[in-house]
Formats: sequence, C-alpha cells, structure tokens
Amino acid sequence: MVQTLTAVIRANCVLAGWRLFFLALPMLAGPASAVAQGGNAVIMPDLGALQSRMAVRPDTFTVIEPHLSLNEQQTKIDYVGYPAARVFDVLLGPGWKEIEADIEFRALDGYVSRIEIARFRQYPAYLVFAIKGQTAFTVDNLRQNQKNVPLGPYYLIWDNLHSPELIGQEAADWPYQISQIAISTARKEALLPGGLARQYVEHAGLAQKHCLTCHRVNGYGGDKWPIDLAVRAKAMKEDAFLQWVLNPSAQKPGTTMPPLLVSHPDSERHAAARKIYRYFLALPAQKNPKR
Repeated sequence: MVQTLTAVIRANCVLAGWRLFFLALPMLAGPASAVAQGGNAVIMPDLGALQSRMAVRPDTFTVIEPHLSLNEQQTKIDYVGYPAARVFDVLLGPGWKEIEADIEFRALDGYVSRIEIARFRQYPAYLVFAIKGQTAFTVDNLRQNQKNVPLGPYYLIWDNLHSPELIGQEAADWPYQISQIAISTARKEALLPGGLARQYVEHAGLAQKHCLTCHRVNGYGGDKWPIDLAVRAKAMKEDAFLQWVLNPSAQKPGTTMPPLLVSHPDSERHAAARKIYRYFLALPAQKNPKR
C-alpha cells in the first residue's frame, strides 16, 4: 500500500513538472520568436521583473539631455538603468544585433520611434528608469512646450559625452514612456514603395526620423497624432508646409510639435523641409492602408 501510494505521488510530481515545463514554453520562446519573426511586440516588464532577469546591477549613466539643451545650453543628467544591448539580449534574444532591421519603441502616449539596429552596434545606448538622487522621473521637453513630462516606465538615452557627434542631433532617437519593443522590418516596404528608392532614400529617412514618430504615411508611423502626411501634404502649398514644420508654434501657439532641426543652420533646415515635402508629394497615398 505504501509502495503504491509512493508511486502515485511520484507520478503526480512528474506530471506536474511537465505541466510547468509546457506552461513555461511560451515565456522561453518569446525572445527568440520576437527576433525570428521580426515583428512580435514584447511588452516591457515592470521594473522588479526586469531587475530579476538582468544578470547585472543597474548603473549610473551621465548624458547631455537633449530635451533640456537648446542652442549652446548643455544640461547633464545622471540616469540610472542598464546598457540597452543587455536588456535587448534578455527581451529579444541574443540574435537581435545581427539583424538588418529596426528596433521599434512604442510609448504610452502613442509615440513610435524606429531606430536601426546598426546604430546600436555603433553607439552605446542605455535603457533607464530613474534619475540619480531624485524621486521624480520626469523632464521638461523645452522644444515641445511641455513641463514635468513622465519618462517612465523606461527611457532610451545615448552616450553623447563619449560620442560628441550625437550632441547636436535631435531627440527623435530618445524615446521615453517606452511600453513595448519589437524588431521591425516594415520601414523600406512602407516608405519606399515601387521606384521611389532610387531618388528618395534620404528624403524618406528625414521623414521617418522627424515626422513619423507621431504621424503616419499609409499606415506606417506613430499613433500620437495619426494624421496621414502622404494625404495632408498633397493638400498644402510648399510655403505653408515649410512654415508648419520650421516654426509650428507660430502657426499654432502652444503646440507640442517641435520645430524641424532647430539647432541646425537655417539653410539646412529649409533644405530638409523641402526634401520632406517633395517626398510626401511623390509618395502614393493608399485609401485603406494596413497598420
């Protein structure tokens, strides 16, 4: 009787173990699937869950904060977090760095930033969750007329102290309120259909970086202000479009839309705005685009 009971208990324990194993399979396969299929969104874990999965302690990283730095003013902030590459290893799987695609960052407010994986191979980036010595995890976004903007749950920053060429660049590649990440291969197909690639590669890159984090073309882009610019630009004269993108506050006081390339010389700003406008004119507008 005792032997029979012992056998039953052992069998149930084995069965329970296999049940736990199969229940764990989706979690184990998650990162690999996100890389292999190139589009499965990974919901960012809460801070406690992320810390338990990381093999290193969080560290402090000092950067020049682009949202606070205008003209010659440079404001340094000490952030607390992890090297982005190590976080991606955990959440996306170790093969993410070898893929020629983008990492898509979706924010709580609908902002979407897509950054080429090649950029992460070139420059150190960090995924942070706090400001050292402060309770509030917020920033004043001076270019968008916003104060005390929440940065959490996670904020992507770049080491622009050791790579000073990054200092004068815009903040489009510094997404905050990150709630999901994914490997994305949708950029070229959506932005350069047909024969546009021959002439409009630079134009599409400018539009993707400076416009399509908040807006869209043919279903591709952000959800913050999902206006289809492939349609809207065709209804505007070039001068009106340039006025909007170069000085949006003058067109609509209090708008959160940042001016295009505000830290660059006027000649560069106007040239970039014209390229973006001509690209939107050339881009075919779809009636029922897929997201």
